[in-house]
Amino acid sequence: MKLRHFAMAAGSFATCILAACSSDKSADDTKTKADSDDLPRVEVSAVHSQDVEQTGNYTATVEAFKTNNISSSTPNRIKQILVDVGSQVKAGQRLVVLDNVNIDQLKVRLDNSRREYDRALKLLEIGAGTQQQVDNLKAELDAAERNYANMVENTILTAPISGVVTARNYDPGDMTGALPILTVEQVNPVKVVVDISETDFSKVNRNMPVKITFDSYPDREFTGRVHLVHPVVDSQSRTFTVEITIDNPGGEVLPGMFARVHTGYGTANHVVVPDRAVVKMSGSGNKYVYVYRNGTVSYNKVELGRRLDNAYEIISGVADGDSVVITGQNRLSDGARVELVTPSNNKK
Repeated sequence: MKLRHFAMAAGSFATCILAACSSDKSADDTKTKADSDDLPRVEVSAVHSQDVEQTGNYTATVEAFKTNNISSSTPNRIKQILVDVGSQVKAGQRLVVLDNVNIDQLKVRLDNSRREYDRALKLLEIGAGTQQQVDNLKAELDAAERNYANMVENTILTAPISGVVTARNYDPGDMTGALPILTVEQVNPVKVVVDISETDFSKVNRNMPVKITFDSYPDREFTGRVHLVHPVVDSQSRTFTVEITIDNPGGEVLPGMFARVHTGYGTANHVVVPDRAVVKMSGSGNKYVYVYRNGTVSYNKVELGRRLDNAYEIISGVADGDSVVITGQNRLSDGARVELVTPSNNKK
């Protein structure tokens, strides 16, 4: 009898244990499923490095290659202006004639100074003069020659360069003043001046070809060349200045035009990621990419390079072969566990 009761009790105990185990297993399964349902669901894409063309894009305003302001060194009245705005001029061409009322007087003084000097030289040769007299008269003659040449130069004003007249500020009969009488600009070639990051200093060389486009000629591309690389870097902007010239025989490119400058620096091997992987931090210009590894994601700050259709070149922050998150970033944080889902373009 006792054995029977003991067997029944043992059976009941075993049944309870099995029931408890079954209940615990069911609870664990439910908890695991719940935990899985709570994990952010993301799609990832494996990325790789490739050769990417290195370019620089800048904007600038076209300038004349050289600019000369035509003025008189002393105030004088204008007798004639021989050209007008838009006139093409050659180097050495007469442009402006000023009042020459004082030239005749200076010429008389110059001639007298030359005669006195020549006489003193002859007297010195026969022993009737002194070297001091000769030296004094030579100094007077030199001064008279300089004054006369300066007056002639400031009576007939000529073009120091070949170019086009772009400004005229006076009319005949006016007295010269603070403004230049004329402005002459050399427009073949023309130039654009751009500021380039110091990180590219070693990549820029004189005579390097550069592509240039203008809004005025949307269907054309012009070729320029680096004419001058300034040998200093601005300590505030961390840039250096480059002057680029553009041949302009037909005068199509005008000073003041808006130019877009495109430079080529060869290629570099960098990781390329889908543009959907790049996340911008709110309130800053920083960019990030979530990198997936072993069920979790890390929040990696990246430096972007070129935009390549629907992808970005990554200078730093992502390694070759990494898997990056391309959907589901809105629920993520650094170190978060995630659940992978099949990319939509692979679903059947």
